[in-house]
Amino acid sequence: MMTRLRPLALAAVLFFGLSGCDKFLDVQPRYVQDAENYFNQPSDYEMALTAAYDLLQTSYLTQWIGEIASDNAIAGGESVTDTEGLHQIEAMTHNAVNNELRSIFRWNYAGIARVNYLMEFKDKIDFPGKEGLIGQARFLRAYYYFELTKYFGDVPLVIDERLGADQVTKLDRSPAADVYAQIEADLRYASATLPWSNPEKGRVDKGAALALLGKVQLYQGKHAEAAISLDSVINFGGFALVENYADLWFDANENNSETVFDIEYSGLEGGSYGCFVCLEGNAAAGFNGIRQYDGPYYSDGNSYNLPTQDLYDAFDSGDPRRDITVLDLDAFIAAQANPSSISYAIGGGGHTGFYNNKYIKRQAELGLPDNDLTSPLNYKVIRFADVLLMAAECHAQEGNDVQAQTYLNEVRNRVSMPVITSSGAALLEDIYTERRLELSGEGLRFWDLVRSGQAAQSISNFQTGKHERFPLPQVEIDLAGGQWAQNTGY
Repeated sequence: MMTRLRPLALAAVLFFGLSGCDKFLDVQPRYVQDAENYFNQPSDYEMALTAAYDLLQTSYLTQWIGEIASDNAIAGGESVTDTEGLHQIEAMTHNAVNNELRSIFRWNYAGIARVNYLMEFKDKIDFPGKEGLIGQARFLRAYYYFELTKYFGDVPLVIDERLGADQVTKLDRSPAADVYAQIEADLRYASATLPWSNPEKGRVDKGAALALLGKVQLYQGKHAEAAISLDSVINFGGFALVENYADLWFDANENNSETVFDIEYSGLEGGSYGCFVCLEGNAAAGFNGIRQYDGPYYSDGNSYNLPTQDLYDAFDSGDPRRDITVLDLDAFIAAQANPSSISYAIGGGGHTGFYNNKYIKRQAELGLPDNDLTSPLNYKVIRFADVLLMAAECHAQEGNDVQAQTYLNEVRNRVSMPVITSSGAALLEDIYTERRLELSGEGLRFWDLVRSGQAAQSISNFQTGKHERFPLPQVEIDLAGGQWAQNTGY
């Protein structure tokens, strides 16, 4: 989906204090062009769009935080000061000084800045296919703003323009409702202009735009509208559940019928611990791997994002998704031919005995050195099972229990689990439970708990009225002239 970013597009990212990485700032003079003298041919727009896609590759943080902030996982790692921000989020002690939350803020705004750079000059020339290119760009902007609004609530809304340093210090936070309105407008444009199938691997299409629109509407409680958007994806007929749930989690089986929106990764280009935003591989898999593992099938990793006993116990013992989702390492070792020859280490950041078996480092899927950082496993942002369960939830909220049961049981039938026949509030609770079983390990659990009002009862130390949002990074408040009020409770 993404190629290495060319320097001509880097002018777009000098926004909200983005610094500390050569990929952002090291623009050699021989490559510099005045933006007003750029966008003179279609390839310039394509290059700018590629640059906008590039920031998707920071998704590993969303994969982690959506699990670690919930009851699904602990931070893990070498020690409690190893990526300390994740341990703070796990304990619900995070505050406005948190490296991981600042990265979420910076990287998503970097993506928005790159889209806005393209959009500022969208009318400079005409060429065949430009409308679809703009549709992709607006999808990306919607995605980046959705991430920001999920995390931080009210955020500055900047559309179709680059900002100077002085302008940045005068920006106000926009109400989340206004940001959501722009997100929806971008996704409606994208869904109206993009084809159902994009021939270019990894590029978004109409199905991705409608599915994300449905998710955005669901997160706002617009259940009737979300049902329409999600039903259109289902009724299109171009998506289907993969027959074998286990097949979903291997590089060799990606871009299948269940793929609605994937972030594509490559294991063919190396990475560096000095610039995680520069990676072309999925860092989550290596970091989720087994510390100092020496044995068959898997490979050594960093023991982050460790599933909890609570998650493991949530599955029925007959549900095949349990062992596909959660690796019980000691049980796996005991089942091997020579278990005494297999060894691994326990990190000081916590140990549960379980590992994220969906995104994990396997010997058959190693990227180039450092292979902790170059997994080729795509991140499945939205897959068809998620669409079915979101649609089921929307229909249940609207009192259409029969349709909700149909969608819910389609997901359960795939793994030969019993049919659900509940209705009303019980059906809605069954759908929330199914979302955990089907989608755990994929970075969605925290947000599901928050929007369903179940976070306080499920997450230790969660404070209602505070932890639904994360704090704005203090350094960003300072860079904006200190005029932004911090989120409640921080």
